[in-house]
Amino acid sequence: MKAFEGIRVLDLTHVLAGPFCTYQLAVMGADVIKIEPASMPDFMREEGTSPTLEAQGRNTNFICQNGNKRSLCLDLTSKRGADIALKLADTADVLVENYRMGAMTRNGLGYEAVSKRNPTIIYCSLTGYGHTGPKATEPAYDFVIQAFSGLMAATGTPREHPVRVGPAVLDYGTGSQAAFAIASALFQRTRTGKGQKIDVAMTDAALMLMSTHVMDAQTLDQSEPPFGNINPTKAGYSLYETANGLLAIGAATQSQYRRMWRALGHDDIADQLEGLSRKELVPLTGEHKDLLDRIFATADADHWDVLLNKAGVPAARVRRVDEVIDHPQVRSRSVLQDGPVLPETGQQLRVPVAAFGYEHGGPEYHSPAPRLGEHSREVLAEIGVGEQEIDLLLGDGVIQELNR
Repeated sequence: MKAFEGIRVLDLTHVLAGPFCTYQLAVMGADVIKIEPASMPDFMREEGTSPTLEAQGRNTNFICQNGNKRSLCLDLTSKRGADIALKLADTADVLVENYRMGAMTRNGLGYEAVSKRNPTIIYCSLTGYGHTGPKATEPAYDFVIQAFSGLMAATGTPREHPVRVGPAVLDYGTGSQAAFAIASALFQRTRTGKGQKIDVAMTDAALMLMSTHVMDAQTLDQSEPPFGNINPTKAGYSLYETANGLLAIGAATQSQYRRMWRALGHDDIADQLEGLSRKELVPLTGEHKDLLDRIFATADADHWDVLLNKAGVPAARVRRVDEVIDHPQVRSRSVLQDGPVLPETGQQLRVPVAAFGYEHGGPEYHSPAPRLGEHSREVLAEIGVGEQEIDLLLGDGVIQELNR
C-alpha cells in the first residue's frame, strides 16, 4: 500500500511548481484529478522537444510532472463549471491551486467557499509571493523570483553576476515544499480531524533553499559577491581543469583535505597540515591552488575522479545531464522510471519520479500524463453526473472530452 492511496487530490495548477507538488502525491498513490479549462489549458502541454507529443497536448516538459493523473477539462469561469468543481471538492481530501491571488475566489472556489462545504479539506495555494504583503497580488515565474529573492545575484563569478540558475530550481523547490506541507497537514488531520489552509510562496521557498546565505547576509549586513567555481579560501573545494575535462573537488573537512594530498602523492603537505585549523589554512590557499592546477593538468578528469574517490575524497568529473542519466549509478536507482515512448524514435523515455525510495509501497510511475479531457466523462460519472447531463455539458462547452 502506498502512503496516499485513498486520498483524492484536485489539481488546479499549471506550469511547474503546482503540477510538481501534486505529481509527488500522485507517485505515492493519490488519485490526482487535473482540472484545466479548454480555453487556457496548462501551457506546458506544448513545451518540450517532441512535435508528436506536442500534437497530443502532452509534450516532454508536461509529462515529467503530470504522470499518474487524470484529466478533467472544465470551464471554471461558468457557474455550472464552478458548481461541478465544488461538487468534486466535496469528495476531495486535498485541493491545490497556483493561480494569482484572488482568481479562485472570483470563481467561487476560494478556501472559504470550499472549506464551508468540506471542513476537513486540505487547501493549498502556491503563488509567487504568498497571500500577505505588498506584492501578494503580483504575478511571478521561476526566473522572476530568482531575481527578486537574491538567488540570481548569489550565482555567477565576481566578474559576471547575477546569473540565472539554469533549471527551474525554485519551481521544483516550491513544489517540494508544498508537497511536504500537504503531507504534514494530512498527518495533522488524523490527530485533530481538522482541515488546513496552506499558503506557499516561491519567494519563501527560495529563502529556504538559501538558508546559509540568508544568515551570512544578516551577520555581515551585506551579501557577498558570488565566487563561482573557484573557492577563494578553500583550495580543496573548487573546480579544476584537467588534461581532459573539468573536475570538482569536495575536500571540505580537514581530514578530507589531508587525504587528498596523500592520494596525490604529497605526504609532506598532508603532514604539515596536521593540527592546523580551517582559518590557518586560508593563507595557504593560493599556493595550494597553483600546485593543484599543475597536478590535475597531468591526467584526465576521469582518472582523478576514480583516484580521489577511492581515497575517500569527494570528487566528480563535470558531466552533462545526458551523460548522468545513463550513468550506472543513476541506472541503479529508481529516481528515473519508464515512461512513454518517444514517438519520433521509439526511444523509451525515463521520467523523474521521486528523490527517495521505500522498502515497500514506494513512489511509482504507473500511467502517462493524460491528454486534455481524457478522463472528463469518467470523473463526472464518479460524482453522480448522468450521461445525458454530461452530453449537455459537452454541447455547451462546460466540459471537454479527449482532444483527438
